[in-house]
Amino acid sequence: MAYTPELSQKHSCTLRRVAWALGKPMTRSLELIFDWIGEAVDPKKVCESCRDKSLCHECVFHKCQENSRAT
Repeated sequence: MAYTPELSQKHSCTLRRVAWALGKPMTRSLELIFDWIGEAVDPKKVCESCRDKSLCHECVFHKCQENSRAT
């Protein structure tokens, strides 16, 4: 990973509580949250605004766009 953002105390506490609820480590919980974001945020808007097209095939937003095209 090229960049590791620091979480504020508030957001670190929130992540910790979500991790407890999921019964997962914080790092895995954060990954699950990012996977979920692919369903919660408009993937078309994200893809159109993206500045890094190098890993589209791995991006949760790209996968959601493929799923919406299939239906």
